[in-house]
Amino acid sequence: MTRKWAGGKLVIASHNEGKVREIRALLAPFGADVVSAGALGLAEPDETETTFIGNALLKAHAAARSANIPALADDSGLAVTALGGEPGIYSARWAGPSKDFAHAMQKVEDGLAGKSDRSGKFVCALALAWPDGHAETVEGTVAGELVWPPRGAHGFGYDPMFRPEGYDVTFGEMDPEQKHEISHRADAFRQLVARCFDK
Repeated sequence: MTRKWAGGKLVIASHNEGKVREIRALLAPFGADVVSAGALGLAEPDETETTFIGNALLKAHAAARSANIPALADDSGLAVTALGGEPGIYSARWAGPSKDFAHAMQKVEDGLAGKSDRSGKFVCALALAWPDGHAETVEGTVAGELVWPPRGAHGFGYDPMFRPEGYDVTFGEMDPEQKHEISHRADAFRQLVARCFDK
């Protein structure tokens, strides 16, 4: 049985401020009292699952239990076709402990050397979990092409090298409002809203 969110406080199970900002903007219309796991001082669980959904569930359950309020977690990343879906769930880890995404983008570009297929997709899994263990999950995607050199200073992560299908600009060059409308996170949110937030 699908469970609807009843309103009130909601913890975003992330320490990534860029991600928290995007999710807060997407949740604004529902009057959610959003607080990040980082602000609550919650520990980040080890992401030991092998899928985006698995890792999102792991993070959402951990935050819901610790904070004793519903928690929303996102696990997202870049899946490059010619790299067999990598970096995938390891997208953040490719940036290393210092979160150096210039290094991570260079790693993708090095992997694409000599390959004609530069297609890829961003994937976003969302898990909304309650302290009693119930959870709802969805997964969104946006397809595109990897460009080099990276372009634009908006967004975060791999955004400057990802040009979504049907557009001439990268996510890094795109106005944040426009990105919110077409991103993998927006796709996942539309599904989650239809399932858990629409009255």
